[in-house]
Amino acid sequence: MLRWAVMFLVIALISALFGFTDVAGTSIVAAKILFFVFLVLFVVSLIMGDRRVTRDLP
Repeated sequence: MLRWAVMFLVIALISALFGFTDVAGTSIVAAKILFFVFLVLFVVSLIMGDRRVTRDLP
């Protein structure tokens, strides 16, 4: 997902360079949304990944 966010950011920068402002605006919004979704999922996976069941075996 982070790869998609970076790809949309690159598309936005290139289209802004060539003057396609509508495409740049849409791409930067998509990049922001994907980045924050990635960030939330990353934090959730960090929290949930730490919950291991440990059992004492005799």
